[in-house]
This record gives sequence, structure tokens and C-alpha cells, in this order.
Amino acid sequence: MSQPNPTFLRAAGRARPAPALLGWTALAVTVLIWAAFALTIRAIGHSPLTPGDVALIRFLIPAALLLPLLPSRLPALRRVPPHAALMITAGAGLPFFLIAAAGGASTSAAHVSALVAGTTPLSVVLVGALLFRDRVTTAQWPGLGLILLGVVLLVAGLGTVGASPLTGIALLLSASLLWGGYTLGMRRAGLDPLAVAMLVTYPSLLLLTPLLLTGTLPSHLMQVPWQGLLPFIAVQGIGVGVVASLTYPYALKHLGTLRCATVGALAPVLATLLALPLLGERPSVASAIGVAIVTTGVLVFNLMPSRKGAAHVQ
Repeated sequence: MSQPNPTFLRAAGRARPAPALLGWTALAVTVLIWAAFALTIRAIGHSPLTPGDVALIRFLIPAALLLPLLPSRLPALRRVPPHAALMITAGAGLPFFLIAAAGGASTSAAHVSALVAGTTPLSVVLVGALLFRDRVTTAQWPGLGLILLGVVLLVAGLGTVGASPLTGIALLLSASLLWGGYTLGMRRAGLDPLAVAMLVTYPSLLLLTPLLLTGTLPSHLMQVPWQGLLPFIAVQGIGVGVVASLTYPYALKHLGTLRCATVGALAPVLATLLALPLLGERPSVASAIGVAIVTTGVLVFNLMPSRKGAAHVQ
């Protein structure tokens, strides 16, 4: 057998993408999925599908894709503290999805993304203070204040004081609190990304199935042509359900928390921009400024603590 050519091996090594480049690619994919999540939540109202239908797509597809790996993760899943398991399952599973979908029905994609993803630092601080007596550092207050200001402007940007839009805002903020609990639950669970995805997926599917079978959640799934399902399959089932569970941890590993948090803060801006051509949603001036201020608040929150040695919030 001939010996490998050293020149060829060096060239092959140079041809491999650097981990940092792959990290940036993974982060870009993650942010796009986060923005697309808000778009598909709003798109439910533009399609014959019900929230129950999209929830089924969201959880059934990753359940099928992850099933071969479930036996290897069962020992770790059994060791998760019950309170952490509940925070993960409720915070990113079916309760979170249905509340976010109900809130998005009477607001906009800009509101969904900014009030759920954008307010995560505030939600993590609130849930952590209430449940675990976590303390807020002085350096975190400016970012939290900006996020609150952005929320006020987003409410003002609705242009109405009717009950339905304000209820939508309240529901989206409730979904954000659940997501904050999910974030804290992940820290205490000690699971790898795929095991976390399983803890979100399988209990949600078990809860969802009887709700659909009994008609508690209506379904029009059999009345929709398969072409109408493709965006939800791609974004909710594959993107949110599996891909983002892998790309974001990979980006964290190779880029670090600060870079990921900084770029991730752009998801509400991207969702707002994409909603214009895809959904025909033109945000009001107050809403656009609110999105920008929420994004700035997330950036400040993640940048300022780094100088004080505090932990970042995702």
C-alpha cells in the first residue's frame, strides 16, 4: 500500500472549513429559524391550518426523527430533576407553542419575535428572581430598562386599545416567561441538545394527541393540500424541532456566548423585515422603533455584564 502524499494531506486540511466559519454559518441558520418561527406563527392565520395542526407538525416530525436516538438518552432523561423537566417541557413545548400562537393571532410577526425572543433576558431575570432568588446586577439594569421601553412602544404601535390586541400582547409576554423558565431549566437539567429536544418533543406530543382526537383542539389538516404544509414542515418541524437544537449549541461552542447573543438579538429585526414581503405586514413607526429598542436592550444586556464578569442570558 502506498504512503499518503504529505502535500495532498496539507491541502486537504486547508480545504476544510474553519470551525469559526462553520460556527458563523450555524449561527446564521439559527437566527433565520428564529425569525421564521415568528413568521409561521403569524402565517397560521393566513392558512386553513389551525394552531393544533401546526403544533402536530412541530412535534410529530422531530419525534419521528429523534426516535432512533431516544434509547441512548433515556438514562440522562431519567436523572433530570422534576422541576427542571417541567420548566423545559412547558417552556418550549406545547403550552409555549399554543400561547405564542394565540398571541400572534391578534398582533404581528414583529410583535411575536420581539416580545418572545427579544424579552427573554427580562423573563429569565424575573423567573430566576421568583423561583431561585437570583440577583440582578447593576450592569444589567440599563439593558432591561431598554427592553421594557421597547415593549411599551410595541404596545403603542398596535394603534388601538381594543381587548384583542392587548390580550395578544399579554399572551406573547406570557410565552416569553415560559421561554425564560425553559432557559433556566436547561441550565439545571445537564442534558445535551438532543436530549433537551426530546424532553420538549415527546411530552408535548403525548399532551397534544388526545386534544386533537377529542376535538378540544380543532383540526383541518386533512383538508389542506401538501403544498400548503411545506413551509410549516420546513420551519416548525425540521427547523425549530431539530436543526436549531443543533446549530445554536454548535455556534455557542465555536463563537462564544457574547457573539451568539449579539447576533441572535437581530432575529426580531429580521422577522420584521421578512414579514413585509412575505405576509404584507407593515409595522407602524412606534412598532418599528420598539423592535429596534428591544434589540438594543438585548445587546446592552449581553455586552454590559461581560465587563463585570456576570453571566450572559440566552
